[in-house]
Amino acid sequence: MIIVRNVFQLSFGKAREALALAKQNVEMSRKAGLQQDRMRLLTDVVGRFYTLVLEITFSDLAEMERTQSQMMGTPEWRAWYDKMVPLVESGYREIFRVVE
Repeated sequence: MIIVRNVFQLSFGKAREALALAKQNVEMSRKAGLQQDRMRLLTDVVGRFYTLVLEITFSDLAEMERTQSQMMGTPEWRAWYDKMVPLVESGYREIFRVVE
């Protein structure tokens, strides 16, 4: 199992708007077949202000690639992306293997 964390550093004052859009992304993912309990949205408590994390659990990297390809190829996702980009200053992705 792997955990993917997409970490977004938001523009100052844009957290509320970005969080609403991130929730839409979670809903789109659910409709595409990704189980809701495999996704979490996290916001900063300490550290850099205006940080938003979308954390997703996948069985393996192949599932991650397959899911992302399905999602990112839709007009709905593209429209969402176009709204999200102006709210984000930077970001990065972390991928972790779960040790059981």
